[in-house]
Amino acid sequence: MDLFSRSWTALRTAVAELPDEDFARPSGCSGWLVRDLVCHLVIDAQDVLITLATPAGTEPTRDAVTYWNVSRTPPTGDDPLDALIVRLAAAYEEPRLLKFHLDDVGSAAGRAAALADPALRVGTRDVVLTAGDYLRAYVLEWTLHHLDLGAYVPGAAEPPAEGLAGAREMLETIAGAAFPASFSDKDALLVGTGRRAPTGAEQAALGERAAKFPLFLG
Repeated sequence: MDLFSRSWTALRTAVAELPDEDFARPSGCSGWLVRDLVCHLVIDAQDVLITLATPAGTEPTRDAVTYWNVSRTPPTGDDPLDALIVRLAAAYEEPRLLKFHLDDVGSAAGRAAALADPALRVGTRDVVLTAGDYLRAYVLEWTLHHLDLGAYVPGAAEPPAEGLAGAREMLETIAGAAFPASFSDKDALLVGTGRRAPTGAEQAALGERAAKFPLFLG
């Protein structure tokens, strides 16, 4: 729960500190500008609020690791929601409006997470899991998108070290394989999720484990 709050606060702060011109830069999400990514974060914050307000009366069917839908092929960009987010982001016109909306909804999502009972069972995406597992899963989401935010923005703030470490651990659990110790947490996440290709040295260090990556999470 605490790691969720720290990761989410750091990401929202990084967005708030971006100069307006950086919203037109590419992000680490293929096909999305920074403004599109920030619009996606608004939708994510709404999802957190909706999920925490949707108690479930049945036993959990997923946990923080199995929450993710995992694919070995990259997204095509044809998803209707992805296209909708690009149109929504363009409709904001001014970065300050996106910043305001993310701060408004994002702050509420952060407060709701802090107040949530970790044992509460909640429903989302036709699955049931505890609020604690749901928020733990989102540490991976926030950390990856924090990296996406600064992918092409010089001097952008990095995710918290503890968020990077927690996200790496979760990705390794999902994959059933650990990265070599020579990989930094950031590099493990970038290579492991296909955000960049491994270098020759990294490929050699991975050895047979290279077949486990990259993973595309949805």
